[in-house]
Amino acid sequence: MVTLYSGGLIFDGSGQLLEDHGVVVEDGRITRIAPNAEFAGFSGERVDTTGGTLLPGLIDSHVHLVYAGDADPFARLSNMSPAEITLLALKNAQTNLHGGITMIRDCGGKDYLEFAVRDACNKGTFPGPTIRASGRMICMTGGHGNRVARIADGVDDVVKAVREQIHAGCDLIKIMATGGVMTPGVNPEDAHYSAEEMAAGISEGHRFHKPCASHAQGRDGILNAVRGGIDSIEHGIFMDEQCIEEMIERKTYLVPTLAAVNNIISHADDGIPAYAVEKALRVAEVHRSAIKNFYDAGGKIAMGTDAGTPFNYHGENALELRNMVNVGLTPADALIAATANGADLNRLADQGRLKEGAIADLLIVEGNPVENIDAAADKANHRAVIKGGELVAGALPAPSGAATRPAMPTAAT
Repeated sequence: MVTLYSGGLIFDGSGQLLEDHGVVVEDGRITRIAPNAEFAGFSGERVDTTGGTLLPGLIDSHVHLVYAGDADPFARLSNMSPAEITLLALKNAQTNLHGGITMIRDCGGKDYLEFAVRDACNKGTFPGPTIRASGRMICMTGGHGNRVARIADGVDDVVKAVREQIHAGCDLIKIMATGGVMTPGVNPEDAHYSAEEMAAGISEGHRFHKPCASHAQGRDGILNAVRGGIDSIEHGIFMDEQCIEEMIERKTYLVPTLAAVNNIISHADDGIPAYAVEKALRVAEVHRSAIKNFYDAGGKIAMGTDAGTPFNYHGENALELRNMVNVGLTPADALIAATANGADLNRLADQGRLKEGAIADLLIVEGNPVENIDAAADKANHRAVIKGGELVAGALPAPSGAATRPAMPTAAT
């Protein structure tokens, strides 16, 4: 089937906002983008986007599929069977898709259970977003995430831990450079792995062609990761001028995950462990300032939410667009962070942009998100989500006044 989307605006993912243009999709890919005059005699299916904007499906570069936004995600996980965890991960993946997120990067799961979900969604066995998954996070003894991570100490053991993730089938390596908010007894400001351990793990990941991400909140841990060659810094709370300078020099991405801290603070009285609330309150303002400083200096940002952490729900990921604008990004740059930049970070040449030959992962929203980010951030404004050319959420107007064409059903509906 050949489909023409036209009538409204087109945001291409790279910053260009087109008027009076159409996008043709055939066999799940974009085959033509051109002025509407070129399509005067088009005889295929037409989708009228008047009053709205067509943009690439959004990319969330930091989620945890095995968590579901509970006040204490680790407590729930510890009471679930492997089968229950796997089914929850599938539900979360599909909920992300329904929220306009057509690609996710899972930054730490449980015993590789999320790999089955990744494979099923990527193969099309179940509808879902494109998924890249890190497998088990790698942390030091007593380090952040130690309740589910692969604990490794010393250069040799870190290298071995990386090899284990590669052998298990990971798409990227996740290494914990510092303490964090959601682990008791650790300080977000503290560096955990030494510079030598970080560099060895990153080098081993790169040797086997795997991008590497680092949970890194404190200044010294951020520098250890950046100088070791990390591809992305997750959170970046205590970045200072030195961190920013070195990240920009090395073209290191920042994935801010503002939603994680924001939701802990917003639900401080709703059963979240006290240690997490205390740390979130302590880091919130410096986190916002660090992201603004990084952005103002010209650093590269990819959207990530940490979805699955307390009250940070899968399917609400797009609200991170609003969070980024609230700390100083322009709406256009926030959208780029969630489309083209996310695709680049995840090494997806045919996603994240509306261009000829790209996979037709599309989002149609009401209004113009370049003028008002809530057009894309608030899923109430999402008209339709299209994955590989197929409608998966929302509805499209049918041709010739016929009934509205509904989305394909999924296991989560």
